[in-house]
Amino acid sequence: MQTQLADFIRDTEAGQEADAILRKCTHCGFCLANCPTYRLWGDELDSPRGRIYQVKQVLEGAEPTESLQTHLDRCLTCRACETTCPSGVEYGRLADLGREIVEREVPRPVSTRALRWALRVVLPRRQLFSALLGIGRTVRPLVPQPLRSKIRPRRTAPAWPQATRERTVLMLEGCVQPALDPVINPQTARVADGLGFQVIRTPEAGCCGAVNQHLGDVDTAKDQARRNIDAWWPHVEAGAGAIIVNASGCGAQVKDYGHLLAGDPDYAERAERVSTLAVDPVEFLEHWQAELRPAADAPRRIAFQSPCTLQHAQGLGGRVEALLGAVGFELTPVADPHICCGSAGTYSVLQPETAKTLRQQKLDNLNAGAPELIATANIGCLTHLDEASDIPVRHWLELVTVEGQPATEA
Repeated sequence: MQTQLADFIRDTEAGQEADAILRKCTHCGFCLANCPTYRLWGDELDSPRGRIYQVKQVLEGAEPTESLQTHLDRCLTCRACETTCPSGVEYGRLADLGREIVEREVPRPVSTRALRWALRVVLPRRQLFSALLGIGRTVRPLVPQPLRSKIRPRRTAPAWPQATRERTVLMLEGCVQPALDPVINPQTARVADGLGFQVIRTPEAGCCGAVNQHLGDVDTAKDQARRNIDAWWPHVEAGAGAIIVNASGCGAQVKDYGHLLAGDPDYAERAERVSTLAVDPVEFLEHWQAELRPAADAPRRIAFQSPCTLQHAQGLGGRVEALLGAVGFELTPVADPHICCGSAGTYSVLQPETAKTLRQQKLDNLNAGAPELIATANIGCLTHLDEASDIPVRHWLELVTVEGQPATEA
């Protein structure tokens, strides 16, 4: 694709990256069949190819419009198009740049602006979100139905391991996950402990920055990345072997810190190191497969929902399924596993009707094999699916334990 970028961006780092991405696109259309919104509506403007062309027009000097804003808002940033693209077009980076420009140039209605502001303020703040969720649980019958379904029942978390180990790893505990499902983080630490690794907790680390970045506030996302790097760096220097990120959406973001902060002379080198250390739990546990077994109370017949951030953003499609199968689970077949469930970070809040349609399609596919439980790898997908699922939805780490390790008391 030929480009003639406008003066405002031509000589910037963002402009040079956008130019390189645009030049890779050959208009082949392979992306269309894998785009959830194009599959729903058949509108070229709601396809990766169509959105690329619209962002290209803005980068070449056209005025950003409400129409472009709408089509970018409808994009889930699932990046299924990247997985299928034969030319290696990094659509997600171009979409984020387009959102950043549109968010700056195109005013939104007050109500929409307020909702997006609230998401950027509340979700990344762990204590604030936890407090508000607690209040919501207390007055749940009084909460309007659209929000009531998102208030998950309280779960009791198992105790964190207390043993000191010579081998250490770090873990991003996240912002909303500890409140929405407090079992996942300590269970991750228990599995690591059973393998002889101590998880060093770093309470100073918080939100990975994905919420702000995908809502067009890249500067705040960079600040959140810097804060996490500062929290982890002393432990990295002390020899921590990995940074485990058990929410695949956060993992995709942390693995991108090297790119996000490439232009920051104070953080670029450390950001690249952190990106290298960041691993999804499946990357960590594959090395210890022989020592894993199903948890005592875990159903054996399960369906796995592979989050877009796991298979498309991180390129780890099929690896959790392979590990679970090797450990002893029977995985039921799932049609169209590459299509998004509709969660997509804040998408289920900002585009609820589309998110519900995609969720129902996903649940129909997941339930077709009559599983006893649905497993996934991302807190957003877990929460979104669990709102409407007739069978339990759990993080896959809850289903495994280490040979000889006592059962969890969750």
